[in-house]
Amino acid sequence: MEARTLEYLRGRFGDHYRRTSIAPPPAANEREWGFIPWTDGPGETMVRHRSLLDLGDIEEFLGRKKPRHVYFSAGRYDDPSASSMSDKGWRSSDLVFDLDADHLPSVVLGEDSYAEMLAKCKDALVRLLDFLEDDFAFDDLTVVFSGGRGYHVHVRDEAIRGLERDARREIVDYVRGIGLEFEELVEIETVAGTAGRSSPAEKRTLTTEGGWSARAHRHIMSEVDALLEMDETDALERLQRYEGIGEGKATAALNAARTNYDELAAGNIDVHSAFYQISKVLVHEVVADENAPIDEPVTTDTNRLIRLPGSLHGGSGLEVQRIDRDALDEFDPLVDAVPETFRGHEITVEVTDGGLVELDGDSFTVEAGNHTVPEHVGVFLMARGRAEKGAE
Repeated sequence: MEARTLEYLRGRFGDHYRRTSIAPPPAANEREWGFIPWTDGPGETMVRHRSLLDLGDIEEFLGRKKPRHVYFSAGRYDDPSASSMSDKGWRSSDLVFDLDADHLPSVVLGEDSYAEMLAKCKDALVRLLDFLEDDFAFDDLTVVFSGGRGYHVHVRDEAIRGLERDARREIVDYVRGIGLEFEELVEIETVAGTAGRSSPAEKRTLTTEGGWSARAHRHIMSEVDALLEMDETDALERLQRYEGIGEGKATAALNAARTNYDELAAGNIDVHSAFYQISKVLVHEVVADENAPIDEPVTTDTNRLIRLPGSLHGGSGLEVQRIDRDALDEFDPLVDAVPETFRGHEITVEVTDGGLVELDGDSFTVEAGNHTVPEHVGVFLMARGRAEKGAE
């Protein structure tokens, strides 16, 4: 990044901070703070082990220092400015989840556009919130667009703040579906023998009330509904794609689905041995499709630094923005996170890396060379290393 570009961005970040009110996190004085300044040369240098006592008023600090990135710790400490973690005196930590579009299995790097990547990341966020709100019943959640490639969720329920790494790892494993076995989801009930059979039998069911079992059941019923809507030949062909299912078992499973639909809808997957065999495969599919692909080290690290909501992301010029839970469906990061400071002006930039730009509801292609563009577009291109500041 050229000196003129660096100074321009630093100055405009400062203008933004002087015009913006930023609410610090709870217990802000118990947290470690860090920031990355705008510096010449390659690479970025983190300034950390600071407390609010060191920084002073956060809004005054941001307006004065004009940092490129700003962070605070998930952890709360006796002495947050101590230079070593062992001397800080850990008290507790928020439970933080990070979803990064670059790490999602559904994202195809080099093919998906920035907007497409963020849309897929938002889908993963909705799945994560389903786990946190429905399975764990967490109440104190803050949802944040990271300003870059994804989303953060901060959980501050008092009951979880004292959890250490191993307990946090169990939560990670649950939302990722790691180590989840089909047999663990199945409930076995002893039922009376049927006519001509005096000995009791076992009925294997999936609960429909919640958790991974309910997700598996929904997935199975979706497959059942699809099969029953098909022509019989197509349905049998589809069933025979499952390993170990030949024509005979496929026919038996399809007939069982037709004649025992209400039982299946109630959670009974034991209507036929072939259907039970297929259910095992479907459960593996639901784990792959419905897990929340979080960045695991972020959640297990009780000392993690995370971006400050309301600050700017130095790699995009977008705002790290809190999102009201009720507004999540309508939230568009490439529109809603564009800072007002950068709207309504035009600047000249020298584009060095042309290509697609998706921002503020527009999608267009820029070519290499000098261009006059809306300032939010220019800041975005410069922050991402795709342009330098041109002469006005």
